[in-house]
Amino acid sequence: MLLSHLSPKPSLSPLSSFLSSLVLRRPPKSPFCPSHSPKSPPRPRPRPRPSVPPSLACHVSARNGVRGFVSMDSPSPDLAVSVDSVAHDLKNQSLDGDDRKTPRLRLEDLNWDHSFVRVLPGDPRTDTIPREVFHSCYTRVSPSAEVENPQLVAWSESVAELLELDSQEFERPDFPLLFSGASTLVGSLPYAQCYGGHQFGMWAGQLGDGRAITLGEIINSKSERWELQLKGAGKTPYSRFADGLAVLRSSIREFLCSEAMHSLGIPTTRALCLVTTGKNVTRDMFYDGNPKEEQGAIVCRVAQSFLRFGSYQLHASRGKEDLGIVHALADYAIKHHFPHIENMSRSEGLSFSTGDEDHSVVDLTSNKYAAWTVEVAERTATLIARWQGVGFTHGVLNTDNMSILGLTIDYGPFGFLDAFDPSYTPNTTDLPGRRYCFANQPDIGLWNIAQFASTLQAAELINDKEANYAMERYGTKFMDEYQAIMTKKLGLPKYNKQLISKLLNNLAVDKVDYTNFFRLLSNIKADPSIPEEELLVPLKAVLLDIGKERKEAWISWVKYYIEELAASGIPDEERKASMNAVNPKYVLRNYLCQSAIDAAELGEFGEVRRLLKLMERPYDEQPGMEKYARLPPAWAYRPGVCMLSCSS
Repeated sequence: MLLSHLSPKPSLSPLSSFLSSLVLRRPPKSPFCPSHSPKSPPRPRPRPRPSVPPSLACHVSARNGVRGFVSMDSPSPDLAVSVDSVAHDLKNQSLDGDDRKTPRLRLEDLNWDHSFVRVLPGDPRTDTIPREVFHSCYTRVSPSAEVENPQLVAWSESVAELLELDSQEFERPDFPLLFSGASTLVGSLPYAQCYGGHQFGMWAGQLGDGRAITLGEIINSKSERWELQLKGAGKTPYSRFADGLAVLRSSIREFLCSEAMHSLGIPTTRALCLVTTGKNVTRDMFYDGNPKEEQGAIVCRVAQSFLRFGSYQLHASRGKEDLGIVHALADYAIKHHFPHIENMSRSEGLSFSTGDEDHSVVDLTSNKYAAWTVEVAERTATLIARWQGVGFTHGVLNTDNMSILGLTIDYGPFGFLDAFDPSYTPNTTDLPGRRYCFANQPDIGLWNIAQFASTLQAAELINDKEANYAMERYGTKFMDEYQAIMTKKLGLPKYNKQLISKLLNNLAVDKVDYTNFFRLLSNIKADPSIPEEELLVPLKAVLLDIGKERKEAWISWVKYYIEELAASGIPDEERKASMNAVNPKYVLRNYLCQSAIDAAELGEFGEVRRLLKLMERPYDEQPGMEKYARLPPAWAYRPGVCMLSCSS
């Protein structure tokens, strides 16, 4: 296998030490640094910091077009491909432009494009017999799920706006037939993508879209490209021994969380609609030999691209003759999804010292693939920092579940932190080693970036220094983003490591509700004269059943916090407003999903739609909806609610 192992450079070590100080526990063995002994950690290199924040490189603006790389007289690691504006655009993509001029289309009038099929090599066969598919990026297959009187469960108006689809189209009698795959959408050209990946740290070989079938790409009037995909639409050559179907419970979770994450401002794939198929699917939810019949369902997922790290890995693993496919996939991604990199020129002079003894330089303008790798790394770092900020745990961070666009992708056994526990994993399959637990996500992100960079090295698109520089940028970007997020969550003007470390330690010791704690924190006043017995009053709803010793620990922390607030000089009301804008009141807790699932399985879809509307405004108070922000009930911690398997 041509995938070589990359050992991160010593300068990456601050990431693990930084994380361990914040999330309380270091993984037993760093997943990205096996060659380094924990007894003698590498010494971090000092890195120069610019006195003035440099302009962001590769900044994509929906209003102003592409801004090129910005040169600096002295190289700095902080000037690199940035994702801040990209993430902002993802959140606000439906807000740009004059809405009155935006067309509203019927399904038959959508502007289809099929660049993936047109540009990249495909499987000459179109059957769905499980098999190894060689020298191909996709297989042409059609949806084949059995359908009987399908019903539309829920739909997203904001995703329809991205596609410029008239909302009245959801009322069409044939809409459930079209989005269950029973009828063909005019202009679509369905296929399943071929990819591989590492699962739980082990190379798994070919995986591919085993139950997801892409219909094609829609190009709207703003020249935005949106890929439509039916998840649960039937067998493909990549289904292996599975049926290619999905059930209602997992489909509800994916639909709701895709939209909830978007509203939280976190880059994610989206979901246009959810339909039931009217047919049952057999699933063994806990892999315990007790399968049962469940209702089948299909989600229409939407993203600018569903390319994953594993899309590149598979071809690099198959020998020299397929390295050209890695090259072609990289060119495709850059042209269609990173055009600012395609258009950069050497005159822009984006180069950085690696800090090595030989004073070598990484020049990103001389190798677009290196610039692209850095941007993928930074997007991934930003994404995971934002997960940590809201307490989101993905649960299955295999390399085939990592988007090259830095999107949250493949919602399986995800979970938001209720009681704060750094070792929390929502995935029962992950319980033995907790590889993908909340605390490990930043390190796993880096491990996955190392595998991606190794793939590009195998194809000779980047060299060792460029690969290691991308990983270094991941570490720096994550630390910068996470520090900024936590500072905003506390309403402070600057980062205070000691204050935040003590807070997270207290939250973990007392298993405090993560979301509600930060929401209530904004009620604390910057008044050092508040009597000691009143200091914890604003937090009493979340500091439950704590003894005298723990109460004293919390009082000590609140005093420290109030000192920092008073020193900042920010008025209480101004700070409260800014904190409430970054600390959501509502997140998609697993028990809320389960309540909606229970009702939907009885044919009542109102709760699914209610949750969808609620999660569209997670930072607003929403009077009358307070019950959705309550602490989870006791039944929320039973298996199948707080933790799930990979089964669907």
